[in-house]
Amino acid sequence: EHLKAFDREVNAFVDYMFGPRDARVRGWFLLDSYLPTFFLTGAYLLCIWLGNKFMKDRPPFSLRAHLIVYNLGITLLSLYMLIELILATWEGGYNLQCQNLHSAGAADIRVAKVLWWYYFSKVIEFMDTIFFVLRKKSSQITFLHVYHHATMFNIWWCVLNWIPCGQSFFGPTLNSFIHVLMYSYYGLSVIPSMRKYLWWKKYLTQAQLIQFLLTIVHTLSAAVKPCGFPFGCLMFQSSYMATLVILFINFYIKTYRKAPSRTAIKETPVTTEIKNGFHKDYFAAANGFLNNKKAQ
Repeated sequence: EHLKAFDREVNAFVDYMFGPRDARVRGWFLLDSYLPTFFLTGAYLLCIWLGNKFMKDRPPFSLRAHLIVYNLGITLLSLYMLIELILATWEGGYNLQCQNLHSAGAADIRVAKVLWWYYFSKVIEFMDTIFFVLRKKSSQITFLHVYHHATMFNIWWCVLNWIPCGQSFFGPTLNSFIHVLMYSYYGLSVIPSMRKYLWWKKYLTQAQLIQFLLTIVHTLSAAVKPCGFPFGCLMFQSSYMATLVILFINFYIKTYRKAPSRTAIKETPVTTEIKNGFHKDYFAAANGFLNNKKAQ
């Protein structure tokens, strides 16, 4: 009874803050109450902390087979979302510059259903970090990594409840395309014979940055020439994307622009630098098995 009362208070508060929810998504899994999303995020953060303590004096797991299956699964899910979003928005005659929440009828519902899967994929992607913990890749569990994973899941709970279609389609469409490339890369990196062909790691980071900038431009275009999409949501999305741009640019500069010291050049063999270079990358960090030395 105490939990139910707390649940009512929390949901009454978010309704007060954001206004009436979109009735078209009422009853959809995980959406009616914020508590499941909140508790899953808390469990994610707790698993990172407890997992690192648990693995401290233990050898890392290899998890090669698990990583192949996981990366293949996320790649296929991302491909499905990409194709379905393109077809649904084409069917609904979506306006690329600005699209409201109600004019496309059945196509809006179709878009909302795909965006629910996009929201749900964010909790699946918590496994990126869990694999790091189990493989003792603690250097990959950066502020950027955890911030991105934890916030996206919560933000998309709000998106699905208040703006589940319309202008919200653009970012997930781009992101699904990026994830097809990214998780394909991670999956291939698990296969030792394929690693010599994975020269395009750096360009994934560049593509992600371009994605964020395009999303900001698309979002602000609806603010400049409005079509009825909530203005506050546009400003929030632009601001959030700006934080990702700043963090990713900082990461990119540190990873690819920082010149190695003379000592490092003399003391570090080329092959070691290449292997270690993969560990510095947020995208390679997502879960790819790039170290040629099998984890014990």
